[in-house]
Amino acid sequence: MSVIDVIRAKRDGGRLTDEQIDWVIRAYTAGVVADEQMSALAMAILLNGMDRREINRWTDAMIGTGIRMDFSGLRRPTADKHSTGGVGDKITLPLAPLVAACGAAVPQLSGRGLGHTGGTLDKLESIPGWRARLSPDEMLRVLREVGAVICAAGDELAPADRKLYALRDVTGTVESIPLIASSIMSKKIAEGTGALVLDVKVGSGAFMKDRAQARQLASTMVALGTDHGVRTVALLTDMQVPLGLTAGNALEVREAVEVLAGAGPSDVVELTIALAREMLAAAGIDGVDPAAKLADGSAMDVWRRMIRAQGGDPDAELPRARERHVLAAPASGTLTRLDALAVGIAAWRLGAGRTRKEDAVQPGAGVELHAKPGDTVTAGAPLLTLHTDTPERFEAALDDLAGAVTIGTGTVGTDGSAEGGEEFTRRALILERVSA
Repeated sequence: MSVIDVIRAKRDGGRLTDEQIDWVIRAYTAGVVADEQMSALAMAILLNGMDRREINRWTDAMIGTGIRMDFSGLRRPTADKHSTGGVGDKITLPLAPLVAACGAAVPQLSGRGLGHTGGTLDKLESIPGWRARLSPDEMLRVLREVGAVICAAGDELAPADRKLYALRDVTGTVESIPLIASSIMSKKIAEGTGALVLDVKVGSGAFMKDRAQARQLASTMVALGTDHGVRTVALLTDMQVPLGLTAGNALEVREAVEVLAGAGPSDVVELTIALAREMLAAAGIDGVDPAAKLADGSAMDVWRRMIRAQGGDPDAELPRARERHVLAAPASGTLTRLDALAVGIAAWRLGAGRTRKEDAVQPGAGVELHAKPGDTVTAGAPLLTLHTDTPERFEAALDDLAGAVTIGTGTVGTDGSAEGGEEFTRRALILERVSA
């Protein structure tokens, strides 16, 4: 088979055959198809799209390059969650132990941050001793003993995706919805979970800025999961404003532990419980209230066992940055806007994120929020605190935050919309639910 014929077929708006898709994925993974050839095909897919049959076959082909995990021997139903990434998105940390405390097994394969979005593994690695890399046997052991595991995907899980993702990242084809959906779902389906809940972020701090595009991505992924026998549902959630009051690795772990202790920011608690309810329903578990499991300490117990099972010390002191800089409110009034993207980029500049996958992160770096949109602020009072080990980073982070904040003079409303006017309206956190 000729890769040129495959490229031309999609370039000219045609549908790729099953044989073409199977061959090109196998050949690219084996190094027979060159990077520049796959780049041309990825661009053709970005421009001309794929239909449902093509996306399904593309996903199958990527799964077929590696192993498929099997959790059928567990005594609990399995449920997993995937977020498309945002700023301050520490939801996986309290969510996995909470759902396990409610009776499901949670095999959570997570990733690292790149750019302004944080990575779950980077957050957890701020806990002394905690290990992200587990063998399939170790992962299964932790699931049996604890009920939840959060770890890195092994090299043997959909290796075609790892190679293709790196290529898309440098060729301007990351935005292709068929390629995004197959990238996410190939790993989740190969992981072997029985149920999957997708948290598709929408807004300035998300990958998807536009709600219609986010809905299209969610629908594509739900269809992929359904077609592969995985009970799948998606929530579209707001990412105009950072989640919680922190963006940064150790900072977010502290906040997640606060949620597990029955406190924490209301938006983090709300989304954690909402996603837990969706996961439990998809897993077929009825009659368990996740809010009660947060309140009675059950989820915290699972968290502590999970951290210990992966070599971590849940009682250890978390890293703190050596330097801080307080950004004061420039005026008094109602905080009407706090741009998530600006906060995420600032946290990245301070050392919480990386530019390349091989870069190290500062565990204590990040941004701490002292107010959220809708709160009343006083001129000169702390608005944001910047944390880093390297104070020369403050200047660039402050430049990123210039214009990120709007303070109005009105009251807080309950519906409608406003942007610094006489009335501010809190945006809904959960925007939409997408199911098969």
